[in-house]
Amino acid sequence: MAVSHVQHIHSEHAQSVISRYFSTVLSICRRSVPTVIAVVLLLAVWETWVRIGNVPSTMIAAPSEIAQATVETWSTLWPATQVTLIEGTVGFLFAVLFGILIGILLYCSRIANAALFPLLSAAQTMPLISIAPLFLIWFGFEISGKIVIVTVFGLFPIAVQTIRGLEAVPQFYSDVALTCGATKTWTLWHVKLRVAARQIYGGIRVSGAYIFATAATAEYLGARKGLGIWLQAAYNSFRTPLIFSATLVIIIITGILMCLVNLSERMLLGPTSDDEDPDAQQ
Repeated sequence: MAVSHVQHIHSEHAQSVISRYFSTVLSICRRSVPTVIAVVLLLAVWETWVRIGNVPSTMIAAPSEIAQATVETWSTLWPATQVTLIEGTVGFLFAVLFGILIGILLYCSRIANAALFPLLSAAQTMPLISIAPLFLIWFGFEISGKIVIVTVFGLFPIAVQTIRGLEAVPQFYSDVALTCGATKTWTLWHVKLRVAARQIYGGIRVSGAYIFATAATAEYLGARKGLGIWLQAAYNSFRTPLIFSATLVIIIITGILMCLVNLSERMLLGPTSDDEDPDAQQ
């Protein structure tokens, strides 16, 4: 009888897991279907407009032409994508690391905040085209210079959201931890950062949305390889479909990066529903 009871419990647990799985899949489908329909309609209208209107391919390419150009030039497009992918990924990881550390430093030290935050803000207001020549002088046309540019332009939203997230942590979290004997340093790293993590991830998502576009723009202004050079060559030869091909690749790799960011947030922090206060609905 005990064995039967255990089997019944395992059966109920399996059914619960399967139910949650299908519920998650259905939720994802409900959110994705409108987007898929909108994209399909947009591509259909775009294709029809170009074909019926006899729009020159040098002005704007039809989706079918873009797909064909992407397939035909993939042997050279992929190596260029790999360069931009390396620059953007490494720069993004550095931006996350330094952005969080700088945010913690500016949160903990009023002197550092007063001294560095205005400089950090000023660095973000400078257009890329104005500082790219300096990086070319310092780093030449190598990948390292593009990684530095991506890092500099990517860390600001992360640092700002880290500061705001830490400032928004209710004081009672710290009071409870300190009352239990924790140090201020332990409380900062294990309590405040955990509570502020959702907001920090918001800054990481903002940064990640522009990472590869920033890398490609930096390459366009001066590099040896990468999607920026690909775009420059396509523009110089008036091959509009190739411009769209590179743009499509940037959108895809950016989307993959955003999915990885969301996945890491879910793995580290769990679903957003776990952070809801169960007493708030009562």
